[in-house]
Amino acid sequence: MKGFIFLLAALIVFLSQTRAESAETSQQIEGFNLQGYSDNGTKSWDIKGDKADIVGNSVAVTNVNANSYGQEDMNLTAKRGTIDKVTGDVNLQQDVVITAERGSVMKTDTLDWQRQKDLVKTDDPVTIEDKSMRVQGIGMEAHPSMKDAKLKSDVMADIQAESNAHTNNRIQITSDGPMELDQTSMTAVFTVNVVATEPSSGRQLKADRMVVLFDDQTKKIKQITCTGNVEVQQGNNITHSESLVYRADDQKMILTGRPKLLIDPGDSNASSAFKF
Repeated sequence: MKGFIFLLAALIVFLSQTRAESAETSQQIEGFNLQGYSDNGTKSWDIKGDKADIVGNSVAVTNVNANSYGQEDMNLTAKRGTIDKVTGDVNLQQDVVITAERGSVMKTDTLDWQRQKDLVKTDDPVTIEDKSMRVQGIGMEAHPSMKDAKLKSDVMADIQAESNAHTNNRIQITSDGPMELDQTSMTAVFTVNVVATEPSSGRQLKADRMVVLFDDQTKKIKQITCTGNVEVQQGNNITHSESLVYRADDQKMILTGRPKLLIDPGDSNASSAFKF
């Protein structure tokens, strides 16, 4: 996200240099191509576009394709955008895609950057995807300099989890939201009607709040901590507790706070249904 904000800032600087003499004057730039370099002479960013229409303090751009180079390369594309040269606020529209060098991709229909607040936001559906995770939700807010993001509602996540066995262990999580993702602490916090399903075992976890901890290197789920009205279900067997810790590597759970196990007497697999 830092590279994305740098790209927008560079575009604003470029367009502000083309300011018309008065608010009534208009300009049009066809096929603009801008590059920026660091102090040591290496390219730090570039921006291309088909056209920029400048009317007073408003700039309308089409087919923006921008790149940021550095610790992590990043690409930003959008069909259309509008820039306010006074406030520096940017609105991107239609097929907004941000792709990071490590492979993560964010897609949405519109995106606003409020420069003074250092806030990126949208009310549209958002998808964030990389090799170990796919998260979808409605609406997003992010403070790029803090490496965090919040998906507002209707959150659905499919995330790969650590496993000692040689199986594709994935966890599917849904929640009413919001969901907060923090890259600094490598955590994702899901709230309100949270349901996590482990397809490989058929187990389902429910809680008011789930904190997912990711491994720094693999980016896979390392641990899930559940609190508030915790329920575990596998088949007809149900366990209730106040809190629960799920360890992804061995797929075991630790329940605390007056756990109560209800076993279906007709379930022949009841003895192996839960690994505490």
